[in-house]
Amino acid sequence: MSLANLLLLVSLALVMRAGAAVEILRPRGVPLTKRQFYEENKPFTCLDGSRTIPFDRVNDDYCDCKDGSDEPGTAACPNGSFHCTNAGFRPFFIPSSRINDGICDCCDTTDEYNSGAACQNTCRELGRKEKESLQKMAEVTKEGFLLKQQLIHEAKRGQEEKQVKLTEFQNSKKGLEEKIEGLRTVKETAEEPEKAAKECHLKAWEEQKELIRMEKEKARMEEAFLELDDDADGYVSVAELQSHPELIPDSEGSPTEPETQTQGILGVADKVDATAFESVWSDIKDKYLSERTSDPPAPAETLQEEASDPGSDHDSDHYPEDYAGEEEDEEEEDDDPDEEEDRAHPTVRTPEKREDDEVSMPPYDTETQALIDAAQKARDDFDGVERSLREVDDQIKNLEKEIGFDFGPSAEFAYLYSQCYELSTSEYVYRLCPFNRVSQKPTFGGSETNLGLWGKWSGPEDNIYSVMKYDHGTSCWQGPNRSTTVKLTCGKETVGSAPTRNHNVNLTRLCHSQLLHFSFAHWGMTVKSVCLSFS
Repeated sequence: MSLANLLLLVSLALVMRAGAAVEILRPRGVPLTKRQFYEENKPFTCLDGSRTIPFDRVNDDYCDCKDGSDEPGTAACPNGSFHCTNAGFRPFFIPSSRINDGICDCCDTTDEYNSGAACQNTCRELGRKEKESLQKMAEVTKEGFLLKQQLIHEAKRGQEEKQVKLTEFQNSKKGLEEKIEGLRTVKETAEEPEKAAKECHLKAWEEQKELIRMEKEKARMEEAFLELDDDADGYVSVAELQSHPELIPDSEGSPTEPETQTQGILGVADKVDATAFESVWSDIKDKYLSERTSDPPAPAETLQEEASDPGSDHDSDHYPEDYAGEEEDEEEEDDDPDEEEDRAHPTVRTPEKREDDEVSMPPYDTETQALIDAAQKARDDFDGVERSLREVDDQIKNLEKEIGFDFGPSAEFAYLYSQCYELSTSEYVYRLCPFNRVSQKPTFGGSETNLGLWGKWSGPEDNIYSVMKYDHGTSCWQGPNRSTTVKLTCGKETVGSAPTRNHNVNLTRLCHSQLLHFSFAHWGMTVKSVCLSFS
């Protein structure tokens, strides 16, 4: 193989200003950066240093070096690589196995020098298109950089304004704290006489109610005395007490006669006058049933006849339990005649309602009401300042939180704070509120699902501000909590773009030295399952 076959013009460097092309001779497939290792008058040493061979064995279609460096222009070495010079475009390497395979890989056609493939040199056209693309990118970069600088300036000014507000609120808080302590003293001072006056008023009202109660009780006692004094002789006797069965003590299991039991109420006396009746009344007042408020007793015989009338099917339908009870009473009649007598004479009187006739507490006197009004005004003043203090505290917390946020190296992401962006797809409406939360809602109605709350920046170490992480979203059914990763890419404005094939949802933002997109990558997950952990 002649040297002419080994050496070939493979690269053209464009000198833009001069418009001339410079030819540099070197073995086929060798980049300019390695030309010094391939000198035709010297033996060739494999680039890995494994051996040295005569130079005429370079590109002889036989692999001598383990690293394939002796065959840069043939397909002899399986691990070799061919350098496409691609003058007018970008140079790059291809695997040596693609040399002369009938497919044009290099735009300058140098990889198909012996295959017979009809390749055309397209490097200049590709270079022109790339140049246009780079020019557009440069314009975007310049525009984005200027806009970023503007946003950084606005963020800096915003941070300064927030710091001023924070200082103002902190000073206001100090003033409110001092004021509230003074108002607390005023309030407590005003509440002491108010409390004493209200207690005095309440005590007087309780005493008044007690007098009213005692008067009513005395009137009730006098009325009972008159009701019990059947013969109007000014005395209540044992016989007259017996006219009220409810006053006879329970005699169950005792052979004592009712007269003897009733006698015990009056003590040793046979009768008592109105004065002595006071001591008797204290023992019977809870049992006594006034004749004025009692219903007349219904004859027990009539009740029994109505309950046991065999000709009244209608009554038996309505009172089956009463009818059954009568049968049981008849069965036990011989066992306890006294008990039967009690059932034959039922007490139908109901306890007298004790109406206290309580009325509302009388209004406060002028002096007490003035104390109450003064104390209430002191409370209102204190509550108003306390409410203002809470509001100032909330403002301070919000400002400290916002000032403490990591909005990027130069706070370029601060403009996203308190903003929200939506992206509608055929299935869902995604909503991203940077530094807050991410959610989704079905396009055609349904409840909103929390896809994650703001967590942290989670990009790689060399570009940590390229990824946002949102976690602790709504839990999946029998699965983990949802989370969202927001990936950032380049763009000039903050808008949403449609999902890509891997279901990434894109939004735009600023990053690094230009205005960029950021990828709202909620659906960076396989969509084979209804609910997986989002990434």
